[in-house]
Amino acid sequence: MSDKIYDLVVIGAGPGGYVAAIRAAQLGFSVAVVEKRASLGGVCLNEGCIPSKALLESSAQLYKMQHGLEAHGISCTKIAFDLAQMMARKENIITKLTGGIAGLFKKNKIDRFTGSAQVQAAKDGLQQVQVTGDSPLTLRGKRLLLATGSQAIELPHLKFDGKTIISAREALSLARVPKKMLVVGGGVIGLEMGSVWSRLGAEVTVVEMLGQVIPGNDPQMAKLLQRELTKQGLDIHLETKVESAEKIKSGYKVKLGSAKGTEEIDTDIILVAIGRRPLTADLGLEKIALKPNERGFLAVDENYQTSAAGIYAIGDLIPGPMLAHKASDEGVVCVERMAGQKAVLNYNAVAAVTYTHPEVASVGRSEEGLKNDGLAFAVGKFFFAANGRALAMDDSEGFIKVLADPDSGRIHGIHIIGPHASELIAEATTVINFGGSIHDMAVTCHAHPTLAEALREAALAANKQAIHA
Repeated sequence: MSDKIYDLVVIGAGPGGYVAAIRAAQLGFSVAVVEKRASLGGVCLNEGCIPSKALLESSAQLYKMQHGLEAHGISCTKIAFDLAQMMARKENIITKLTGGIAGLFKKNKIDRFTGSAQVQAAKDGLQQVQVTGDSPLTLRGKRLLLATGSQAIELPHLKFDGKTIISAREALSLARVPKKMLVVGGGVIGLEMGSVWSRLGAEVTVVEMLGQVIPGNDPQMAKLLQRELTKQGLDIHLETKVESAEKIKSGYKVKLGSAKGTEEIDTDIILVAIGRRPLTADLGLEKIALKPNERGFLAVDENYQTSAAGIYAIGDLIPGPMLAHKASDEGVVCVERMAGQKAVLNYNAVAAVTYTHPEVASVGRSEEGLKNDGLAFAVGKFFFAANGRALAMDDSEGFIKVLADPDSGRIHGIHIIGPHASELIAEATTVINFGGSIHDMAVTCHAHPTLAEALREAALAANKQAIHA
């Protein structure tokens, strides 16, 4: 048992855990972090957000050289790529970022322990965490923060083997480009990974059991995204399920079922990307009578405290979208409230992004949600086809949709599909976070020529005042 008593012990060093630990240290807390990986950063930095964006960028560069430069008067011949170098570049980025977090831990005097953690019953008013690893020990703390994140969901008839039936983790590290890939799930992860391997030469088929890709997003944008990805070579089947997968010499013979009937396809590899579930197994929660709900989430109060006194949870362990930036902000708010501050996270101003081409980004309310709540709203749209910067970039597919209160102009939601949507959504998020209106955006002078001008025009369009539409 460690002799030191910490103000806060954190289990998990992903975007939620490591950010919470650093902020707690800044507030004067003594902090210990337990992480079973040798590197910090969790799924996001090691096998999720960062490596996927690295491969998306590399594959997009290749695709542009093959398909997107003719309009600029540029021709490329003898185009080739080195998959090993792409992977090496990805790993180098991961090493830089995870190493940077390790440096921040050292700077903020955070004690780091490598190993698996199990929660023990509190003793003498202190939380107890047993760490198993190279040097087993028990940590004691006044408070305990659970930030262990989530893991990929597997299907009963498509169990992961890490080689031919894989999750996104393995899809980020394939040693060769498969001839054929079946992606089960047309959500963010499935479409991003499908895009990477399609650009690199695989024949990619995507099956989604619901009626649109990126379920939960604006249907008009989902329809446009599907059309553009189909142009890029992805074969997308909606309202379709994988009924069976038979192992054959070259891979799998898969039976797909839909309202139209059944069909069989052959594939080398199957990527299952149907979602993720909270990672609470083996934490020993039963010892403290802490039970996840039927979906695996832990209930927390406004301070992110669970039903077990002194034990808190954030990120993918609690209800809400499984987003790295949501987990990070929850970590900050959680420890600031521990310190007596009145911090709060505006969940209506948490953006979500799909990094396909075109990109899709949304923040705030949706049309469907507003209709279900009986709220009146005006819609303003502006298409990138009328934006000078987008045309100059030869990347003008898509539009921006602004949803606003018809009387006050208060913005309910902003949805973007098009070039650099992931960056444009920051302005939209700021406006919504501060309760801004279409009038605020209308009187804000945007630099010309920029993609951001389209945001202003969409806001103006909600009042039928768009200049360039």
